[in-house]
Amino acid sequence: MSLTNCRFYEEKYPEIDSFVMVNVKQIAEMGAYVKLLEYDNIDGMILLSELSRRRIRSIQKLIRVGRNEVVVVLRVDKEKGYIDLSKRRVSAEDIVKCEERYNKSKMVHSIMRHVAEKTNTPIETLYQSIGWPLNKKYGHSIDAFKLSITNPDVWKEVTFPNEVVREELTSYISKRLTPQPTKVRADVEVTCFGYDGIDAVKAALHCAEAKKSSDAQIKVKLVSPPLYVLTSSCLDKGHGIATLEEAIAAIDASIVAAGGQCVVKMAPKAVTENDDAELQALMEKRERENQEVSGDEDESASDEADIQE
Repeated sequence: MSLTNCRFYEEKYPEIDSFVMVNVKQIAEMGAYVKLLEYDNIDGMILLSELSRRRIRSIQKLIRVGRNEVVVVLRVDKEKGYIDLSKRRVSAEDIVKCEERYNKSKMVHSIMRHVAEKTNTPIETLYQSIGWPLNKKYGHSIDAFKLSITNPDVWKEVTFPNEVVREELTSYISKRLTPQPTKVRADVEVTCFGYDGIDAVKAALHCAEAKKSSDAQIKVKLVSPPLYVLTSSCLDKGHGIATLEEAIAAIDASIVAAGGQCVVKMAPKAVTENDDAELQALMEKRERENQEVSGDEDESASDEADIQE
């Protein structure tokens, strides 16, 4: 048994009419020689007549060496090892489904390979005891892996080769598959030039923070008057964006009622660490500029700074 090489599924050969992912190795007169990526790179062939429904003018435009292709299985000769495949009988919908399954299986294989190398256990042993039984019970073992993060009962019916494998697998799954929160940000200018302008701005921003929920907190930071940044972190990007949109609506309603204005400078969107670094640099620059302008600080300026707390 190899330490790191094995088919993804329990069956050694794919079933007829099933869709598989292949990598094109060579193009010949009869067709294209390929390797079945999910079945430990066993050989297959796409006959020339099965490449396209149209008349073939240039085979190179239809298929290229080194490229992955979704194909359907036409014939399987297990004794001789022949697998005939078709590209022309595959629809766009078939491609999407096959790619989705392949990407899931590839992720499982990556996890299995890591555990095999770390524990010096043949990868097929891991598939036999863990991967393939979970495929049967949960439809796909990656779904079981994800579920196990919040529900350890998934492992009750799994017979691990040893405790070292169990610890390495559960630890690595937790690191690799635990969802990471998405940070969402919006920039707004909030102004109010009335007698109670500062208090009106503070009240409006507090209205925004009040729109937080258990899974989407909201923070408001002052860049420099009148520019404020709203941020939220949550697992669902769409929920984060919707939360900030509600927060901006709350700011707008509050400040307009007080005779002020809220202008959206950047609509809510997911941001990267690079965006955060740029924002931090801008805030530091504005802070330096404020310090250079004057050492005088009146009560109003202090109140403005309080808003970001």
